[in-house]
Amino acid sequence: MPPVFALADCNNFYVSCERVFNPKLEGKPVVVLSNNDGCVVSRSNEAKALGIKMGAPVFELSGMIKRHGVKVFSSNYALYGDMSQRVMETLSGFAEDIEIYSIDEAFLDLSGFRHENLTDYMRRIRSDVKQWTGIPVSIGIAETKTLAKIANKMAKKIPETEGVLDLTVLSARERALAMTDVADIWGIGSSYSGYLEKNGVKNALQLRDAGSALTNRIKHKMGINGARIIQELKGVPCYSVETCPQPKKGITVSRTFRQPIESLSELKEAMATYVSMGAEKLRRENAATRTLSVFLHTSRFKKEDFYYRIKTVDLPVTTMDTGELIRYAGEGLEEIYRKGCMYKRAGVMFRDLLPDTRIQMGLFDCINRRRSEKLMKTLDAVNLKMGSGTLAYAATGLAGTRSWHMVFKKRSPSYTTDWNQIPAAS
Repeated sequence: MPPVFALADCNNFYVSCERVFNPKLEGKPVVVLSNNDGCVVSRSNEAKALGIKMGAPVFELSGMIKRHGVKVFSSNYALYGDMSQRVMETLSGFAEDIEIYSIDEAFLDLSGFRHENLTDYMRRIRSDVKQWTGIPVSIGIAETKTLAKIANKMAKKIPETEGVLDLTVLSARERALAMTDVADIWGIGSSYSGYLEKNGVKNALQLRDAGSALTNRIKHKMGINGARIIQELKGVPCYSVETCPQPKKGITVSRTFRQPIESLSELKEAMATYVSMGAEKLRRENAATRTLSVFLHTSRFKKEDFYYRIKTVDLPVTTMDTGELIRYAGEGLEEIYRKGCMYKRAGVMFRDLLPDTRIQMGLFDCINRRRSEKLMKTLDAVNLKMGSGTLAYAATGLAGTRSWHMVFKKRSPSYTTDWNQIPAAS
């Protein structure tokens, strides 16, 4: 029996999270901004109807925001991450295998539900997710993950679907493929869409039905991924639901400063903060790093004065110890720092990751690794229970004095992750 996949995707996820705790936002144009309140990263349907584009700088929208009463929010990643977990836990109760694809998307394996009416079953899931979490979702059903992606997009666009579209029905599949621009196919995007359009392939149906000569050229140009996309469009599955996510190959934490920074001491504080965030991610992955890279650069818009440097450090012992990583990052930063430059961005990258059970000790290692492990576990446990940043290294600077810190002037409360911000009935 061939597999059947469903893709559940939260609608305008960040905006939907804001609406759960502020019902007055329903039916009104709402946007959520990126770090430092810079650009639009999430839009309600009403905001889309006004012509607000994804990625638009908010300062360019000030007139439109005032004229139409657009509600503007800073990103609240603590809230969004917690709401995502609640949605995924709800979805996991409806399928044996689930792959969490992103913060607002998950693939479900429906192969064991062939005796069910899949559309009705997905509408029940959609209703329960809305009731239990407050988040609206759209669901696409198909024999392959690529087709399920297309089905999901159509479910969002076509009101008659009521948020669920089943492309295992052949007539619905043909129509959906004809309506899907080639650039919108999962795995193609802008990188290959231009090439395909030049060869007369403008939609998913034309790509699926491409002749053998064109298919061979596409495979030569796009490699194995191109071949798999064509097969998936034909209903032949090339990808399964990955219930065990692949371990990360690297972790990067970087930020753009709201105002350029020249001071080395301030850059060190920012770098120590980014290292702390990255090290916490390492430990959540039960991983450690053998290689650390720090980088910084000035504004790319000032090309005549643009300065970019990166320093890579091969660590003597693979580690996930925050204090140790801060020390090496600070030494690397000192090497690439140039006095007189106004830096706009800095960051740290961890590469060559290994499971923390495979750390090989060094002959001249002076650090008590057992003590380090216990300290990191205590640090993470306290911050998990009491809130992120409750315990921090002094190298990250004092709260309230960090001029480099990101701006979130319109951030809503952390309704679900901070006891002091739990909503109260009035």
